[in-house]
Amino acid sequence: MIEAMNLHVLNPDDAPAPSRPTLDGIAADLGFVPNLAAVTAASPTLLAAFDALRRTVSDPSFDPVHREIAGVAVGVAVNNAYGVAFHSTMLGKLGVGEPDIEAMRAGCVPNDPVQAAVYAFARDVSLHRGSVADDVVRRANDAGLDATDLLQLVTECVFAALVGIVDNLAGRVPLDEFLRPRQWTPS
Repeated sequence: MIEAMNLHVLNPDDAPAPSRPTLDGIAADLGFVPNLAAVTAASPTLLAAFDALRRTVSDPSFDPVHREIAGVAVGVAVNNAYGVAFHSTMLGKLGVGEPDIEAMRAGCVPNDPVQAAVYAFARDVSLHRGSVADDVVRRANDAGLDATDLLQLVTECVFAALVGIVDNLAGRVPLDEFLRPRQWTPS
């Protein structure tokens, strides 16, 4: 078993000077700095990559429900407790029903066929590092998802994988207060 790295939640005063403008930008966008971002701030390069991906996946042409479903799928696949808590919290705010959120958190697809295709695709991208099974792609296409939609999902999968790597390296990033009701423990 690998011991977790000694990573800390940094505030702008503790963070390296090159990380401070990025932390300030995140705070300006969100009204606070999530603990996951604050942990990455020890490396200005990693924080910049995190922030760039965060901004990219928030593209308004990307269906927010699909984005959050992909985040849960990847989180469950890579045992990312922070990501599962975050994305399931966002799904609740977006109006996705509790039975579907709980199914996804348990590693199962939701009932809606499009959402199920999104979940299955994101899970396969994560588990098989992009070697997505033909039937999973066909299911996504049959659900009305085209290549643009699937490539946008890949972007969320990359972001969610980065969050999962940091969460796992840290031995679990402490959940922000608003995420605690959706705490998730890998099975």
